Amino acid sequence: MDTSKYQDYVKRAIRMGAKDAKIIPADTIVAAQWVREKCQFGCGGYGKNLTCPPHSPTPEETKRVIGSYRYALLIHGDENTPINKIVVRLERRMFLDGYEKAFGMGAGPCFLCEECTEPCKYPDEARPSMEACGIDVFSTVKAHGFPIEVLKDQNCKPNYYGLVLID
Repeated sequence: MDTSKYQDYVKRAIRMGAKDAKIIPADTIVAAQWVREKCQFGCGGYGKNLTCPPHSPTPEETKRVIGSYRYALLIHGDENTPINKIVVRLERRMFLDGYEKAFGMGAGPCFLCEECTEPCKYPDEARPSMEACGIDVFSTVKAHGFPIEVLKDQNCKPNYYGLVLID
């Protein structure tokens, strides 16, 4: 797996505030229906944003999309990391560098507007989260050595992840 041509994006992600980032094989990204069910039956944002279910790609659609890529940039952050901004900026940079298929997914619901409207006011910045697309973030990031755990109380430090599919 020669990912040397993508290492500048890893460095850029870290310069933009990510705690860490790495290039991963796209076929190691896990998508599953249970993740979407957790959005529908566990998140107050379900159906309220155009980047969330039921408007976001289903896990089956996500699997098909992932299948058309070889690599992805996995970005790790904490509660102070602007994951979604990093994802959008890197997606744009990759596109301008000739990776026309570059597509990013952020973390959590979209907060660009107080109330989501159709059509989206910020289509150039709004991206679905990995979870909204059915990606099993826990399995995916653990497989690549990144930290993640269930937050059991207020003292637990959260980890946030974003992804940019490259080519």
